Amino acid sequence: MTEPSQPRITYARRLGIFSATMAVMGGIIGSGVFLGPQIVAARVGSAGLTLVAWVVGGVIALAGAFCFGELGARRPRAGGGYVYLREAFGPLPAFLYGWALLLVIATGATAAVAVTFASYSVALLGVSPRATLPLAIGAIVLLCSVNYVGVKPAAVTQNVFTILKLAAVAALIAAGLFLTASPAALYRPLPPSAAPGGVAHVTVAVGAALIPVLFAYGGWQQTNFIAEEIIEPERNLPRALVLGVIGVVTVYLLANVAYLRVLGAGGLAASMAPAADLMGGVLGPAGRRLISAGIALSTFGFLNLVILVTPRVFQAMAADGVFLPWLARLHPVYRTPAGAIAFMGAWSIVLALSGTYAQLLDYVVFGDWIFFGLTVASLFIYRRRDLTRVPPLHVVERGSGGEARVPGYPWTPALFVLAAAYVVVSSIVANPKNALIGTGLLALGVPVYVMSRRRGGHLLT
Repeated sequence: MTEPSQPRITYARRLGIFSATMAVMGGIIGSGVFLGPQIVAARVGSAGLTLVAWVVGGVIALAGAFCFGELGARRPRAGGGYVYLREAFGPLPAFLYGWALLLVIATGATAAVAVTFASYSVALLGVSPRATLPLAIGAIVLLCSVNYVGVKPAAVTQNVFTILKLAAVAALIAAGLFLTASPAALYRPLPPSAAPGGVAHVTVAVGAALIPVLFAYGGWQQTNFIAEEIIEPERNLPRALVLGVIGVVTVYLLANVAYLRVLGAGGLAASMAPAADLMGGVLGPAGRRLISAGIALSTFGFLNLVILVTPRVFQAMAADGVFLPWLARLHPVYRTPAGAIAFMGAWSIVLALSGTYAQLLDYVVFGDWIFFGLTVASLFIYRRRDLTRVPPLHVVERGSGGEARVPGYPWTPALFVLAAAYVVVSSIVANPKNALIGTGLLALGVPVYVMSRRRGGHLLT
């Protein structure tokens, strides 16, 4: 007598439009809005061009959000970009994307953000700096545990910390726009040597500034990793992507107006910690402590988001038979990729202990944008093949075939692909040695893929 087969465990659809939107915003806003705008101001040299760079970056990010919205509606599957790359370009490019996430991009970011969170927390609590690394590891373990026991607790954690980080940014904006007596700094002229030149110079300067701007806007694509856990993903995922990106663009623009109003373009370009300088200038030492707490909260929320979404890619890889098979299993009670969460947390801790994560991220960060551009390019292939039919959505225009459509197709995805190519080429030109090493690290995934396929996914088991 044969025993009845066990029912297949699947992901549970428990995330609504609010949680999905918070995931989009939480995936974008980390510490960059507090620490990074000075790079943009330094490259363009004026208040007006600083805002232009952030607007252009926001338009590109919104184009990407529309593209990922259609991709998510067509294929609402766990793994997001991995699934789209596999179906459009084949299993090897998809595997290399997952390999890059596992080796450095996601795990290195987890280690780096955990250490950043711990550094600010240690300073706020007034404890020994020697507690930084243990606190970083503790944060990774805690959030892996929360994500292990269910997507709903993880989403609630994400919602809370995204709201808190938005409150911190709102406090910064309010301090800069309403608590400063004079807005003269916004119009204060720069020294002649720093002032922008002709059209060619301005174009080059804005182009250079777009690199940090686009990195600051990155992260919203991660929400597609959890598509199978979103309620009505064909409808809610595109809406969450568009709403979340619009919200972040608004926040970033207002934050930069606040920086420029208080510090001026020259002051912003010279500042190593613009948020602390703004809050310190307006509210004194209490303002610096407040924004330090905001950065700690923001990094903690971002850390949770990375741990929430990325293991779904590893689970999808394992389910395809190209990685460790035990990572494919979902927890029978919590319906989470429990093994993948534990695996990612363990490797992130190893990177944190090694202290190599920052250098490794520098090596492969250009690779992230290669896959980013390829993922959006997969939309052209989906359109040509017409793999699936999906219902029309309010956030996109309706095509003649009834599918969810990106506005302005094919120009919208083409714009994003060109922007991704620009970031990749610029990163290679800026540091060809790092790009060469990063290419080698990514290429290591090829023999891993071949060996895994030959052994039916039983590599390292």
